[in-house]
Formats: sequence, structure tokens, C-alpha cells
Amino acid sequence: MKKLFIAILIFGAIGYGVYYYGTNVASEELVDSASTELEDSGQINDVKAYIESDPELIKMVKEAESADESTLPFTSKGEATRVLIKKVGMTELRELQSDVQNGTASKEEVLQVLSEKLTKEEMLALQVIAYKEIYNK
Repeated sequence: MKKLFIAILIFGAIGYGVYYYGTNVASEELVDSASTELEDSGQINDVKAYIESDPELIKMVKEAESADESTLPFTSKGEATRVLIKKVGMTELRELQSDVQNGTASKEEVLQVLSEKLTKEEMLALQVIAYKEIYNK
């Protein structure tokens, strides 16, 4: 009985480690490849222009610029990914991504879904991470 418990404990720890580090690696690779693709295609300038033409997005950028990172619940892409998967869910995130790519979801709809599922501090942390990625800070 003791050996079974120890085996279950070991497998549980290994599973958690794979999930924890796998999420970090996958999110880093995903964001890095998306950033590289945007930069290589020149679309990063389109993204910046879109942000700078929208007053609400400009406000969010300014909030991200002035945020005190020491008070944020997370600061890395890996941590952000885990929080999004935990609180929003992988299925809903994929649906949001698909809807945005197809043009069937607006910025407001995405922000509403996220603000319903995340705290204000988590939203600000996402803003800071996005700001750093887009503006290479």
C-alpha cells in the first residue's frame, strides 16, 4: 500500500512538472514565433498603428507603461498562459482566437470575456506583457 501511494505521488509530481514547464516552453515558443512572424511580415507596424488609432487601446498601453510590475500577479508569458488556461479555458481561448481571426468577434467582446474571467490585476499584467512584446521593451 505504501509503495502504491509513493508511486502515485511520484507520478503526480512528474505530471505537474511536465504541465508547469511544458506550459512555459510552449507559451514562450508560441509567442516568440507569433512575434517573429509579425515582425518578418511587417504586420507589427499594422498592429502598432491599429493600437495608436484606438483611444481605448492607447489608454491600455499607457496603463501598461506606468504599471508597477512588483504588484502584478504574474510577469512572464508562461505564468500568463497558465492563468488564462486555468481561468478562461483552452476551448474558450481557441474559440476567441478563431472568432478574432474570422472577424466574427470584436475587441470589445474579447475584452469583455477576459474581464469577466480575470481580476483587474491579472488584466493589467496581461497588458504589460502584451506591451512589452509589441514594443520590444
